[in-house]
Amino acid sequence: EMEEINDELPETDVVLVIGASDTVNSDAEDDPGSAIAGMPVIRVWEAGNVCVLKRSMGSVGYAGCDNPVFYNENTDMLLGDAKASCDALNAALA
Repeated sequence: EMEEINDELPETDVVLVIGASDTVNSDAEDDPGSAIAGMPVIRVWEAGNVCVLKRSMGSVGYAGCDNPVFYNENTDMLLGDAKASCDALNAALA
């Protein structure tokens, strides 16, 4: 559950985000004028490092909002096919 995992994120070293945008968008909490204001989110930005797998930077979530988390200093973007990227990560870690 979001409430449970959110409490653990400040102590988390790495978060891997695959194919999510709105559900990890800090604007839901930080921007009262956002289309997703008040929506429950997973606070991945509180982790030490965030790695986001996404097809491209040109796409936004269902709400049509850009995600400021993608531009944070603790966030790395891995663009391309998520399955291929996960396979490559697994191979590198094996």
